[in-house]
Amino acid sequence: MSVKGERRAAVRFIFVTILLDAAGIGVLIPVLPDVLRRFSSEPAFVSRWFGLFIGVYAFMQFAASPVLGSLSDRHGRRPILLSSLLGAAVDYLFMAFAPTLPLLFVGRAISGLTGARMTVASSYMAAVSDDTNRSANFGMIGAGWGLGFIIGPMLGGMLSSLGPTAPFIAAAALNLLNFVYGLFVLPESLSPERRRKVSAREMNPLRSIARILAPSGFVVFIWLYFLVFLSGQIHPVNWTLYTETKFGWTPWQVGLSLSFVGVMIAIAQGGLTRVIVPYLGERKALTFGLAEYAVSFALFAVASRGWMMYAIVVFFSLSGVTMPALQSILAKHVPADRQGELQGSLVSLGALASILAPLLFTRVFMHYTRPEAATWFPGAAYLCASLISACALTLRLLHPRARA
Repeated sequence: MSVKGERRAAVRFIFVTILLDAAGIGVLIPVLPDVLRRFSSEPAFVSRWFGLFIGVYAFMQFAASPVLGSLSDRHGRRPILLSSLLGAAVDYLFMAFAPTLPLLFVGRAISGLTGARMTVASSYMAAVSDDTNRSANFGMIGAGWGLGFIIGPMLGGMLSSLGPTAPFIAAAALNLLNFVYGLFVLPESLSPERRRKVSAREMNPLRSIARILAPSGFVVFIWLYFLVFLSGQIHPVNWTLYTETKFGWTPWQVGLSLSFVGVMIAIAQGGLTRVIVPYLGERKALTFGLAEYAVSFALFAVASRGWMMYAIVVFFSLSGVTMPALQSILAKHVPADRQGELQGSLVSLGALASILAPLLFTRVFMHYTRPEAATWFPGAAYLCASLISACALTLRLLHPRARA
């Protein structure tokens, strides 16, 4: 196979990896409240543990991402990526048969360790990209994520009728299939002469975050990444709770709606990114996307009918240009042998946002949906996400000349 052919195969594999990763997560979101109700049906219990279940996964990603990123700089992307896929399949099976709540959380924690493969996948995508296709290729990551959320929630909603273990078994099967696929089609992207020695200090997530937050010409974009990731977590954290509470949606309806979100994200990041980013340029596309985030989340907060959520999702999908433009800007400033370090630091930063998001959004939701609440407002968490996005937009507008 030619070098160009190998690169195309690699991009397809990364696309499928991200798709199946998102599908594995997506199958759980519609049914997770019912899984937790096996241990208690109290609404406050379900809301609290729902957020913690998502948070523990993010915490393990936070800890593991710089480790996997640095190891991939040392040993290559292929073995680390394939190992994490195999580990994820085993972890989901563990969760499927966990008989107690603590064991369910242990499985989720282990799954978070292997879920840090996004670090290596992003590093791989940066390695097989250049200035002509970097934004488009990072858009493929978003498109894979979006398509995964088409397949995953719909599959989770359908499998819920087979019992609480079925979605976990399906997630395990998806990851195992991708592992086998990668064995045959995935070439190594980092040649031996471009690998580097790494130390234990470089694998410290706090140290890696401190390093990328050090003053530089593009540190503003690092902060934007954190704020965008934090606000974007509102969907996985709050969508199920919000739509069940406000509109009385069933797991099947939640799964169907999240699949629609996935369709629109896939269209935006897989297709519109290739048009909007070259037309506007990366920096203007980023500003446009941040504005879309702020307005869309505010609209979600005040939607009064279930069908409105679908209409707002169409508008929200235009914000899909945000992350590809932002990741392309950041990747341009780092040499090939440090892409793993950069992407590991970014995933750790995103994981930190994912830890904070359920703690913030579920508590805001619980506060404004309590029986004794002075103002019953289930959309409060979405309004909170809108304010965070508005802060990111303001930061971007106050630093228009940040190096990109």
